[in-house]
Amino acid sequence: MVNPAHESNRIEEHPTDTTPEAALRIILADSEPIFRVGMRKIFALEDDIRVVAQAETSAQVASSIAKFAADVLLFETILTPNPAESVTEILAQAPSLKIILIVPEMSEEETVEYLRRGVRGIVTRSIAPDLLIKCIRKVAGGETWLDNRGVNWVIEAYRAQATQLTNPRSRVRLSNKELMIISGVTQGLRNKDIAQEVGTTEQVVKNYLRKIYDKLGVSDRLELALYCMHHRLLENFKKEAESGLAANNVAVNVAPATKPQQPAVNPLTTRK
Repeated sequence: MVNPAHESNRIEEHPTDTTPEAALRIILADSEPIFRVGMRKIFALEDDIRVVAQAETSAQVASSIAKFAADVLLFETILTPNPAESVTEILAQAPSLKIILIVPEMSEEETVEYLRRGVRGIVTRSIAPDLLIKCIRKVAGGETWLDNRGVNWVIEAYRAQATQLTNPRSRVRLSNKELMIISGVTQGLRNKDIAQEVGTTEQVVKNYLRKIYDKLGVSDRLELALYCMHHRLLENFKKEAESGLAANNVAVNVAPATKPQQPAVNPLTTRK
């Protein structure tokens, strides 16, 4: 007889010896049993998808990943207070696992951070069953899945960066502290975490970010991260910091962030 006090610690397992070799193996991680049951019923209708385990806590997710060979993890972000950090930990444990996040709602900043951390798909609970199936197959096949808003956020950011690469540039100087804050943003850290790293307050970090946006001609964290990628802004700074030779200020090329007429190449899959 199961002790109710320990029932929530169990991982719901599903035999895998009858799973076809070509079937996609799914781990369901969601706090709501009724939602997990609903998804299992949806997947049961598909010949190429099998649920190998279910989890309702982040600890159970880690145990499931260690015990079962899975292709895709459906992970509800509410299971952990820091979903982005959990993504990093999961991929450190299982680098080949493809993660689809179930989020309460889409937001630009979180979407960018999740993608940077290695998430391959982001959906909400309102997604239609047929689209969820399509999402899983696309992600398992190596593609990235976002809704239309998420794709637009990325496209607009790439547009701004494409313009910066072609427009005439001027030179500005960034302090070591500004570069440290930029480094934190590119790592997906929150302002609170950056403040701890730099040794200042969250409000000071926000003030610095506004100045950095003005200097580099970007408007948000996404454009800042993409700017750093295109211009390799932090490479020399990191080398100098590691050798203890970092200067007080670093000169970088910048360009006004205006929008070009044509979008950059879109590497993402949007739902139809």
